[in-house]
Amino acid sequence: MAVALGVTLSASPAWAVVQGGTLIYLEQQAHTTLYPPSGGFYPNGGILNQITDKLTYQNPQTLEIEPWIAQSWSSNADKTEYTFTLRPGVSFSDGTPLDANAVARNFDTYGLGNKQQKLPVSEVINNYDHSEVIDPLTVKFYFKRPSPGFLQGTATIGSGLVALSTLALSYEQLGDARNIIGSGPFVVSDEKLGREVTLSVRKDYRWGPAKLAQQGRANLDGIKVIVTAEDSVRIGALQAGQADFIRQIQAYDEKPTRDRGFIIYAAPTRGVNDSLAFRPDNPLVSDLRVRQALLHATDGKQIVETLFSPNYPQARSVVASSAAGFIDLSDRLNFDPALANRLLDEAGWKKGADGLREKDGKKLRLTVYESLPQPQNKAVLQLVSQQWRNVGASLNILAGDAGSKVADNLDPQKTPLAVIEVGRADPDVIKSQFFPTNRDGLLQQGGSGKSSRFSDDRLNALLLGIAAEVDAAKRLQIAGDAQRYLLEQAYVIPIFEEPQVFAGAPYLKGVSFEAVGRPSFYGAWLEKH
Repeated sequence: MAVALGVTLSASPAWAVVQGGTLIYLEQQAHTTLYPPSGGFYPNGGILNQITDKLTYQNPQTLEIEPWIAQSWSSNADKTEYTFTLRPGVSFSDGTPLDANAVARNFDTYGLGNKQQKLPVSEVINNYDHSEVIDPLTVKFYFKRPSPGFLQGTATIGSGLVALSTLALSYEQLGDARNIIGSGPFVVSDEKLGREVTLSVRKDYRWGPAKLAQQGRANLDGIKVIVTAEDSVRIGALQAGQADFIRQIQAYDEKPTRDRGFIIYAAPTRGVNDSLAFRPDNPLVSDLRVRQALLHATDGKQIVETLFSPNYPQARSVVASSAAGFIDLSDRLNFDPALANRLLDEAGWKKGADGLREKDGKKLRLTVYESLPQPQNKAVLQLVSQQWRNVGASLNILAGDAGSKVADNLDPQKTPLAVIEVGRADPDVIKSQFFPTNRDGLLQQGGSGKSSRFSDDRLNALLLGIAAEVDAAKRLQIAGDAQRYLLEQAYVIPIFEEPQVFAGAPYLKGVSFEAVGRPSFYGAWLEKH
């Protein structure tokens, strides 16, 4: 049986729900930090989603924003002020109140960062200015410029609410899961750093998202998250009944796992597709014709059909087809080696005796680091390398766990392209990926990297437009313009839409997923078996 689109499997009548038991969840990678704005890394988000609540809840089926810790909200016409009225009686697991003061302090930290504690600004909050506590259950937020994506931002994993004691810690201290005090249905009761996190049910929890039937405690008594890097070991444990739920099922393992009676869940991430991004500050890829050539030398269809299942659709734009503001730009992503060869000829790159192109004494040799979180990324890059070799370009693939990776990935002269992908069910996701002071996917001047020349004012104006346009239709139009421009400039080569693929035992019921694919075990339960 296959399940897609974050469906909740809870069709059984309420009386059939079993309370108790510990879920064994095998995760491919260890979490790094549980500072909520860093929850985009799936091992981080998979834990944060069980231990923190959000102001609002984004319905994973309709993508509508619904009440959760906030009972209601309002904003002014130009989206520079938002007011939230909070649900009474909510507390963090340390007993402190989740009140207007706590919410204000959370968003002041997420919106402004804290340099002393090395807490970065959240990528889902734009143009933040300050908060105001109106009364114990009312908080108001002010923005320097319109921030139409803020309401959806309050529903994301990056806006999980934590206690004041957690906000007082440094970024490094938030690598220890036991330091994260949330208000969610589970609490961290133990951790073996890098290997295992134990979550226990919070028995007095009674404030699930307002439109969910379930409001009280979670059904499970606990969750044990065990880091298990090897795909075959995770699958073997599931099949042997030693695990109940596992993350990161490779496409080639989907059918055999399903055929043995296990359930495959493919939850979409609704954001920027799994892609290669160029760093135009590097002279090898500063010429538009070279980037266009490599885009048209890439056969996304072959990659998807060779390596993936139908849960990984071939990219048709910069963002997924399920993303807000998606426009179909398939005609700009066509595989055309003849065109690629012509463009490289025009750009002055001539084939040498070894088949590699040369110009001004330099070979067209590009370097990229494997991205460990992305599915089968090494195999994807190897196929791209073969495809590019056919037009005279070399792609050198470096190990994803190399010690030099972090520094080199910020230096466009050493690493002229990178693997990118980010999930979020809002057009702001495009700004998150490409704006210099966010993820800085292209390494522009003024961003996170060592770019000395490259900056694109036109692109940045579009990204700021997405973040600030109040008119919903115009905002989607700008998102479309940004996608067109990114492909016109061949800044990115979108390859496939990346889901999060999990497998679960048939006796595990009621698992759901938030809007961009992180599991929620609040409603989950283990059928007697």
